[in-house]
Amino acid sequence: MATVLSARAPTLAAGPLTGTPLILAAIMIGLGNFLVVLDTTIANVSVPTIAGALGVSSSQGTWVITSYAVAEAITVPLTGWLAKRFGAQRVFITCYLAFAVLSLLCGLAGSLGMLIAGRVLLGLCGGPIMPLSQMLLLRIFPPEKATLATVIWAMTTLVGPVAGPILGGIICDGVGWEWIFFIKVPVAAAGGLAVLYFLRGQPDPTAPAVIDKIGLVLLILWVGALQIMLDEGRNHDWFAASEIRWLAAIAAVGFVAFLIWELTDKNPIVDLRIFRHRGFVAASVTYSVAFGAFFATLVLLPLWLQQNMGYTATWAGYATGIMGIFAVVCAPSVGKLTEKVDPRLIVSLGIIGLGATVAWRMSFNSDVTFLQMAWPTLLMGPFMVMFFVPVTGLAMASVDPDEQANAAGLSNFMRTLGGAFATSIVQTGWANAARENQTELAGAMYQGQATLNGMMSDGMSHQSATAALTGIVESQSVMLATLNMFAAITICFAVAATLIWVAPKPKGPIDTSGAH
Repeated sequence: MATVLSARAPTLAAGPLTGTPLILAAIMIGLGNFLVVLDTTIANVSVPTIAGALGVSSSQGTWVITSYAVAEAITVPLTGWLAKRFGAQRVFITCYLAFAVLSLLCGLAGSLGMLIAGRVLLGLCGGPIMPLSQMLLLRIFPPEKATLATVIWAMTTLVGPVAGPILGGIICDGVGWEWIFFIKVPVAAAGGLAVLYFLRGQPDPTAPAVIDKIGLVLLILWVGALQIMLDEGRNHDWFAASEIRWLAAIAAVGFVAFLIWELTDKNPIVDLRIFRHRGFVAASVTYSVAFGAFFATLVLLPLWLQQNMGYTATWAGYATGIMGIFAVVCAPSVGKLTEKVDPRLIVSLGIIGLGATVAWRMSFNSDVTFLQMAWPTLLMGPFMVMFFVPVTGLAMASVDPDEQANAAGLSNFMRTLGGAFATSIVQTGWANAARENQTELAGAMYQGQATLNGMMSDGMSHQSATAALTGIVESQSVMLATLNMFAAITICFAVAATLIWVAPKPKGPIDTSGAH
């Protein structure tokens, strides 16, 4: 996969940025990365509000999340070709400014279809921004300050997911869901224009580049069909519906055709030959599985809090976003630790810690307080950094030097898809578990009529008593379904923590500049 995550451009021939212009340019470039990462989580706590405003169910509302993630993942393989063909700087600034325009269109959307279309376009523009932001930061800083460039990029990547739920909740409750998109318009526009100003006259080399058109079409075909199947399957009784069977067939045939084409094409859009490296396979699969489990938690927790615990979007955002408090503080220490300790151990302990915080939530009940719920979320921060920072560097240490750029892109692609697929799967599992639990609870209520009689003797009408009892059963069934999902997520973390040990031990310190 042609990408530029870990590539460094040639040294600038003349007029390198220094002093204040260098710092301001770095901040504006990092801001672009921050906005893209922010967009992956800012809508999470807003899904119930958006769904209600547009007259759709919350399960349909999650398309706002998955459509963006899938589009972003599909664009990643194109980043290298775009940068080579048009210039990394030009592509970055174009995507930056387009991000502002498309955020405006998302906020103006009057239907779910319009919003999803806007989110798809937003994801297509956001995909190249993350890798190109790191490339440009490494380009404008002198080699001896490359670590500073990496730290700026890593901090914007870590702060984005933290700020997303908090900002999304406050904006949704205080102004309106449209403003989670409108607020990014002036920021992205100003940031893009600032980068254009500071980097004017800087070399932006281009070269003839070949794109694997058939591979790209096949990639879009099978990923799109699979994602639609996962999102819509629960609404159509899965394979009982002909459209779901067709989507499954298209995804399967498209995937096989994609594998065959990519393994035989001279310039594949996804270089599958990289999978011959055992260490890369172990690290990238670990990355995908663990990130999917992590992102599933970020999706499930706000939905449960708002739909069943009576939380506002603001407080659901606080409950989700506080994990970043310790994450930001611990990031520099973890980066130094990877130079001295086996990175497999750091990744494994980080994933185990994430799993433990989710397992902790399995003790929750309907009476859990905000403080009780906040502790495991708060403690996720250090473990999140232990997982995120070294895992991609570990994957890069397992491949040949000339394959590192492609390997970094492929790892990022798998991670993004893992998050999108996990969003759909956890929604389906949650809904199915709630139905099954409700059936079991209703069947176990041998004193149901007696309970109704007692409620009516206290002055309630038969209709009110029935509604109240039904509400209690539904609430408890959803509570149990949430615990079921926490258990499933914990198992995924346990599997991922084991997988990383399949990777061989690196021979020396790994480069964490490609992390995330």
